[in-house]
Amino acid sequence: MLSVSISAGMYFENTGCQIMANKNNAPGQRGRRPLSIFAVLALCCFFYLLGAWQRSGSGKGDNLALKVNNLMSDCNIMPELSFESHHNDVEIIEPAEPKAKKIKACDVKYTDYTPCQEQDRAMTFPRENMIYRERHCPPEDEKLRCLIPAPNGYTTPFPWPKSRDYAYYANVPYKSLTVEKAVQNWVQFQGNVFKFPGGGTMFPQGADAYIDELASVIPIKDGSIRTALDTGCGVASWGAYMLKRNVLTMSFAPKDNHEAQVQFALERGVPAVIGVLGTIHLPYPARAFDMAQCSRCLIPWTSNG
Repeated sequence: MLSVSISAGMYFENTGCQIMANKNNAPGQRGRRPLSIFAVLALCCFFYLLGAWQRSGSGKGDNLALKVNNLMSDCNIMPELSFESHHNDVEIIEPAEPKAKKIKACDVKYTDYTPCQEQDRAMTFPRENMIYRERHCPPEDEKLRCLIPAPNGYTTPFPWPKSRDYAYYANVPYKSLTVEKAVQNWVQFQGNVFKFPGGGTMFPQGADAYIDELASVIPIKDGSIRTALDTGCGVASWGAYMLKRNVLTMSFAPKDNHEAQVQFALERGVPAVIGVLGTIHLPYPARAFDMAQCSRCLIPWTSNG
């Protein structure tokens, strides 16, 4: 009971102190409030009077604003606006369109022209090692800069495999081989086409029978031979019939007095190239062919390396 009374006494004592303090502070606060209200009213009156003075036109800012308003109120005055481009001094480069270069056609006398295989030029070179049959290109100022024209009446060749045995005469208009090689069955002339019975110098009865004879000693059928080289190919009858046995053959022969022989091969779709084994290597790497064929072999294989 005693502890409670003491605590209660202390509480009332503290509360009394706080009340006394608040009472002592109240007069100061009452003095400040009228002063604050007076200051606010004074500022309001000042700004009101300032605004009234500005509105009356006595201020410099209003004079300037009035002039601007007067200018804008005149609808007859238009601003000077220019909508022209201001970069006329800069050259505008249009994109250049690609133009196909036009090359004129050669004279008709060049229908059978083969670059670097001119017969007249070839005869001026030595005959040792077949040098005169190799490629001999003209000097730069003598090279042709024109398109070789097709023979008159050129027709789209026959599709394979018919093209192996037939070619249009108009595409390769040369009959000399039909006479010179008649007994060897290289080529026959029938109507407006050439027929190629598959004969050759050493196999006048046809390349098929000759290849079968080779197959008796050479494994042609088992796939071990996939590529072959036919030297002195004539009209490439051997290479044409080797295609039937899945052997790809490159045939080549020089451009000699039988100048159309390689052309006959190409016109029929048989791989062939003008070439000769002389002093210049053929453009093929070592081991490019599994087999080399030379039916009537006049080639000195072991000479000159």
